[in-house]
Amino acid sequence: MGIHERKQREKEQRRQEIIVAARKIFSQKGFNTATMEEIASEAELSPGTLYLYFKNKEELHTSLSIEILKRLTVEIQKVVKQDISVEEKIDRFRDVFVEIYDYDSNILINLFHLQSGETLKNLSEDVLHQIKEHSALAHGAIIDVVKEGIELGIFIDEHPVALADVLWASYAGIVLWVDSKRLLNDEKDFVKSTLTTAFKLISRGLKKD
Repeated sequence: MGIHERKQREKEQRRQEIIVAARKIFSQKGFNTATMEEIASEAELSPGTLYLYFKNKEELHTSLSIEILKRLTVEIQKVVKQDISVEEKIDRFRDVFVEIYDYDSNILINLFHLQSGETLKNLSEDVLHQIKEHSALAHGAIIDVVKEGIELGIFIDEHPVALADVLWASYAGIVLWVDSKRLLNDEKDFVKSTLTTAFKLISRGLKKD
């Protein structure tokens, strides 16, 4: 391994260390309360070093959303490659969505806020590119399954992108809506049960009579 490759690996390792530290601090204190100094301390780095990797707290927080988006994309692509029916793949998407929500609901909620809000305009080109890239990969994998179901005559003959949009929007919408309801009752979390119900309806709606 050359000097350049070693430096790049060390740089990526340090970046991941910052992300791990940030996830812990944001989880403990919330976005508004957490500071870059606290994250630097958790990562055992100087605050100045953090700014070599992330231009501000907002971009660092957004990078956590990119990490969970990458994780979601990988799991969706795994489902697509499985030797199971298209109906089973749709059901497995539901399981993946629940697993990602369980992994870190706060960051997932932030991801969906990012995708639907004005915050995208304030991100660097590199961060924005990553969000677009991995969103396209996840969405594209879902489209492939829906398209396969249409071609096999199992799913209704509608545009596969539109059907994939319904599935993805249902996921995002349920997560955001149920999270808003928790402001009124923070003792209960109905995301998983609501997703299960939604996928029952979506599965029925996708299939031909």
